[in-house]
Amino acid sequence: APPTPPSALLYQLIDSLAASGSVDTRRLYVGGLSLGGMGTFDILARFPKRFAAAFPICGAGDESLASRYAKNTAVWIFHGSADAVVPPASSRIFYRNLQQAGADVKYSEYPGVGHNSWDNAFAEPELLPWLFSHSLQ
Repeated sequence: APPTPPSALLYQLIDSLAASGSVDTRRLYVGGLSLGGMGTFDILARFPKRFAAAFPICGAGDESLASRYAKNTAVWIFHGSADAVVPPASSRIFYRNLQQAGADVKYSEYPGVGHNSWDNAFAEPELLPWLFSHSLQ
């Protein structure tokens, strides 16, 4: 399906920044929470060789597309086990599919945590060091 208008604008912004020479295109990262977590999975599938690492938080999406970016993008997935807004089933499937495809993937599911799992994710002391340790070849 074509991207939504806001997504298309985001893709244009990323292209513009990359073309400007002012960013290291080997160190582009993407992350988001809730609908942004869904957007994270979507942009990875649309641009499978663009991002060095990604961190979707309480997201969901088309799990069958994970193999598109499994070999190129490290992914750390976060979710709360008690999330009633976006249940963790999709994140679990993404994790399994990425593992099976040989991805550099991590999964953190927080017991008893609801939709606000971003509180836990952003408190992870290793998130930023992990993120910035990745670059594209």
